[in-house]
Amino acid sequence: MAPVGGAAAPVTTTDALARGRLRASLVPDLLVEARRVVNTVIAGWHGRRRRGIGENFWQFRPYVEGESRSRIDWRRSARDDHIYIRDREWEAAHTVWLWADPSPSMLYQSAGATVSKESRALVLILALAEILSRSGERIAWPGVTDPFAARNGAERLAARLSHIQTPTARPELAHIRRFSDIVIVSDFLDPVEETQAWLDPLAQRGVRAHLVEVADPAEETFPYSGRTEFHDPETGERLTAGRAETLGDDYRNLYAARRKELDAWCKRLGWSYTVNHTDRLASEALVKVHMAMTVDPGLGHGVHS
Repeated sequence: MAPVGGAAAPVTTTDALARGRLRASLVPDLLVEARRVVNTVIAGWHGRRRRGIGENFWQFRPYVEGESRSRIDWRRSARDDHIYIRDREWEAAHTVWLWADPSPSMLYQSAGATVSKESRALVLILALAEILSRSGERIAWPGVTDPFAARNGAERLAARLSHIQTPTARPELAHIRRFSDIVIVSDFLDPVEETQAWLDPLAQRGVRAHLVEVADPAEETFPYSGRTEFHDPETGERLTAGRAETLGDDYRNLYAARRKELDAWCKRLGWSYTVNHTDRLASEALVKVHMAMTVDPGLGHGVHS
């Protein structure tokens, strides 16, 4: 919930349509900001080399019982008492699905933040689209585009997003297949079990997900005191606290526990969990998500900014 003044009302279809139009109108400016962010980090961005079918040598590794003997490098194996496989680099373009949460809670921006959570989420997604497209990877937005590869991928994606007037609350995940990656940017304020329930099909299919939590500093620190009215932008519910500071410790503990549980869950799945605060630079999260996408899929980790 966020502190507000005035009446609160549930989100209606008309509200959702107006929100969608506003979101679409922001996309061109956010694309410009995303490219500015990309220019600050592109020098350190490297392609994501992976083992697979290709022409270029990748590495030698010990032979494992059951592998095809045709892959054994006998010249390397003759040097010592071990048998080695000669791996080649995967050269096929990879598919990375991108999605930013359009929920009303993403509109929140406290006095200590430089942007709203929604703006930061879209900037991060468009910046990733820009860099991945330059690297020759396929990108897609669930339910909006099929995977495609193009040097102007971010621009094409932004154009499609600009025409979405009523974005769906959750992405359509049925078409995302094994060995793909998906980057999901949200505030992840739903109950942990709900988040796990709608993302679990990805884990079951062998998709690797990278969750990016966008957090407003006030949501984390709960700096409120005195009589404060809180408004849930998702449901319109209101809560009035006579002395808001008495809620602080319990709130902060629950907030931290939610994040810790999601982070631990991602680690168990080999996924990554990144936190980016809206009073910090978007480039910090961009670099950390890139690092998460280049590590061995079996080494899930959580990173913060």
